[in-house]
Amino acid sequence: MIRRVLSRPAGRIAVAILSVIVLLAIFGSALAPSSPLATTSAQLGHISGSHWLGTDYLGRDTLSRLLAGSRASIVGAIEVALIAFFIGAVPGIACVYLGRVFEWLTLRLVDTLISLPFLLVAVAVTALLGNGMTVALLVVGVLLAPSFYRVSRAATLSVARSQYVEAAQLSGASLTWIVRSHVLSKVLPPISVTLASTVGTGFVVVSSLSFLGIGVQPPAPTWGGLLSSDLNYLSYQPWAPVAPALLIIATVWAANLLADAIRDVSGDAGRAYVSARVKRPRQPVLSRGGE
Repeated sequence: MIRRVLSRPAGRIAVAILSVIVLLAIFGSALAPSSPLATTSAQLGHISGSHWLGTDYLGRDTLSRLLAGSRASIVGAIEVALIAFFIGAVPGIACVYLGRVFEWLTLRLVDTLISLPFLLVAVAVTALLGNGMTVALLVVGVLLAPSFYRVSRAATLSVARSQYVEAAQLSGASLTWIVRSHVLSKVLPPISVTLASTVGTGFVVVSSLSFLGIGVQPPAPTWGGLLSSDLNYLSYQPWAPVAPALLIIATVWAANLLADAIRDVSGDAGRAYVSARVKRPRQPVLSRGGE
């Protein structure tokens, strides 16, 4: 699948942008020209040779804080997507085979989670359990899990009702073998699309929480936190919110573009499979007269 995704222009663009973002998350702190917490004598300094993006309201180098804040912002979005994946996809596949009681309970829980607003619940839970990054990521991951549950359940149902799976069950194949050999290969493509899009959604939610001061605590830098602090001084530095806003937009756009590329590749694979079945040479059939 990776080669097919990279064969498309949208896939190459998305992978290129996300690769740069990941490199920023890994090496951002090392690339920072100065300490993100160190203050200088100039507050709200303009763009110069020593400060490429100026300084903030405390005199800290904005570029250094932007690079150092990449890790918390990006890792947080990935952790949210993985939490949502494990909480949503595993029960979504299991509910098809564990009976109607388990399926009914999980469906009611998913319906409840869908009705809850992300930010309000995250704010309420962090206020109750403590304003920490772990609590915020766990809450957001749980709230995003229903998308994985619905996708994995729908894909598993379509496979579980197919004739080759019923034939495997009649032949005595174990449930573990059926899931590993038949179900996962059909469920992974839609889950991959959901995972890529959830990274973008999780990035927006994590940035929104850090914008509100939830999760990562100041003075630790994050892209959402930088955007929040820069908006308070637009009259002095109208250019300041541009850099963090562009990075957030580029990351979310690339994640959604990758999801679209994976979806298109999976659709092409499905159409190619159907076309191959239709165009398969038919065996000659003899007529009643032996002709």
